[in-house]
Amino acid sequence: MKIYLKIWRQKSAATKGSMVQYTLDGVESDMSFLEMLDVLNEDLINKGEEPVEFDHDCREGICGTCSLMINGRPHGPDSRITVCQLHMRSFNDGDTIVIEPWRAKAFPVIKDLIVDRTAFDRIQQAGGYISVNTSGRPVDANAIPIEKDAADASFNAATCIGCGACVAACKNASAMLFTSAKVSQFALLPQGQVEAADRVLNMVRQMDLEGFGNCTNTGACEVECPKGISLENIARMNREYLAASVKG
Repeated sequence: MKIYLKIWRQKSAATKGSMVQYTLDGVESDMSFLEMLDVLNEDLINKGEEPVEFDHDCREGICGTCSLMINGRPHGPDSRITVCQLHMRSFNDGDTIVIEPWRAKAFPVIKDLIVDRTAFDRIQQAGGYISVNTSGRPVDANAIPIEKDAADASFNAATCIGCGACVAACKNASAMLFTSAKVSQFALLPQGQVEAADRVLNMVRQMDLEGFGNCTNTGACEVECPKGISLENIARMNREYLAASVKG
């Protein structure tokens, strides 16, 4: 099939970008979206033009690196998938597809469709971990009894892949769904209780320092999250933050 592409091209963070149009023939419905971009880049290279820069890694819906805004939706028209899991059968012959990078102050464009998401790394580094006793006599985590509901909720929060779709979908570019998932996966477990207060205070502080907006309960983040991370995590983080603030 033939498709028409409108792709954001930007040489660097310091230069202005613009939408550039391309026409691609011979697109097969079984191609993944990233395979379609590979075909486009091969065509551009053969013509002596610069290929479109985009991020990818596992191409299995695990790493979240492939994040793109497609026709105004994070990760494209399908639900609960990443861009690498999106296939061209979701589009029709003659369709125009608009492809953009994430739009957020805290995610500056590096080049074309690639943005700098290291803000998420710094939030994680601020408290998204558990200190482990390595004295030689640590308690095996599997020996600590945990209620199934708590274990399941912690696991569900831990499925967040840090792709940034929540930020891209939010009108305020809020990172609260991501941050709350990283807080919740430890707040629900006994191993995470020792550093719970410092964790939530430090991670929320770092989130604000990075320039992300605040949550106004629109809910677009949960809808567009490829892993279906629940808004309940934001409520939990708010409770944890309030308790830690009062305690501190």
